Amino acid sequence: MKINEITAFPIRINIDSHEEGKERPAVIDFGDYFVDEQAFTSIYSKHHETTVIKVETDAGIVGWGEAQSPVSPRTTQVIVEDLIRPLIVGRDPFDIEAIWTRNFGAMRERGHPTGFYIDALAGTDIALWDIVGKAVGKPVHKLAGGRYRDKIKLYAGLGGTNPEKVADMAEEHVGYGYQALKLHLLLDADGVAEIASAVRKRVGPNIMLMCDVHMRQSVTSAIKLGRALEKLDFTWLESPLVPDDIPGAVALAEALDMAVAIGEWSRTRYEMREAFERRAYDIVMHDIARTGITEGHRIGTIADTYNIPVAPHVGGGGILSVASTVEYSASCNNFMIMEHGHHANDHKNAITAAPYAPKDGFFELTEKPGLGIEIDQALVEKYLVS
Repeated sequence: MKINEITAFPIRINIDSHEEGKERPAVIDFGDYFVDEQAFTSIYSKHHETTVIKVETDAGIVGWGEAQSPVSPRTTQVIVEDLIRPLIVGRDPFDIEAIWTRNFGAMRERGHPTGFYIDALAGTDIALWDIVGKAVGKPVHKLAGGRYRDKIKLYAGLGGTNPEKVADMAEEHVGYGYQALKLHLLLDADGVAEIASAVRKRVGPNIMLMCDVHMRQSVTSAIKLGRALEKLDFTWLESPLVPDDIPGAVALAEALDMAVAIGEWSRTRYEMREAFERRAYDIVMHDIARTGITEGHRIGTIADTYNIPVAPHVGGGGILSVASTVEYSASCNNFMIMEHGHHANDHKNAITAAPYAPKDGFFELTEKPGLGIEIDQALVEKYLVS
């Protein structure tokens, strides 16, 4: 069996107004995208955007993957067409690790060991795993490490700036069956602590709570915030500092009793090596639609050698990001919990032939081959970015 084609579909799906985290501070608006007016943080899309990847074989088996592209999915498309395709067409799809290594090396000296290029490689890797699973009639998790668990525990993400409104959303999500929630809070340390307190009071002591502050804190303010969250029995403080501040992350992890969770922006074990060696975090949360399943498992294995649990990030990823993360989580021995957007799942399913959704705060594993999800190409093409 040989690969005979790879196609990248940059898609954009309008987001329902019920989307979690809709309420946020003042922004600079530039059409389809926006960025916070005062905080030097990420550009966001007003829509759901990503790049869906289709790999075809001469045996008629098709694999689907996703290169997570929350902004500018056409950038990823060009990388797939110009750089990934020439190096994989004609190869055996079972050579997954060799393909990843060859493609990674192809741009390493050029100064592209991360970013859009690795995202494109990750999406390709996911599609290859889907092909291999379908070829042998087994789910990906059976081939990528084996089934460690029968269902995948999820935490639901939500956010806002008003304590009572965020508490209302938290109560709503507990009603959907989630036993864990993550708050996306884009305020200063005092503002975050106020909302966190309101949520804890509303949901009670038995719900697992986490807090993501999206790099908006200094080391000093993060320590202050962490100590406030410790009193509220929060499980982790996520992404408190800018990614480059490894010394600051080390100081923060040492100062707090609660866990610090970091890693969504990192795509390879090479990129994460220093952070592991210096114990810059307590929980690693790489994103499978940025690492791929192959490199995702390498990262998870290294984390295990440091006794660090894995809580896979999904963020703005689409339905193939979700499905591949479920398969990864099932086959990761040091898995802890997986991210999920409850209301976002509706628009992410806009490209599926049948809904792919959790039940009562868990994804249940199946015996379906590959990723266990069916993509409708006509629906993918419906949402193409022009």
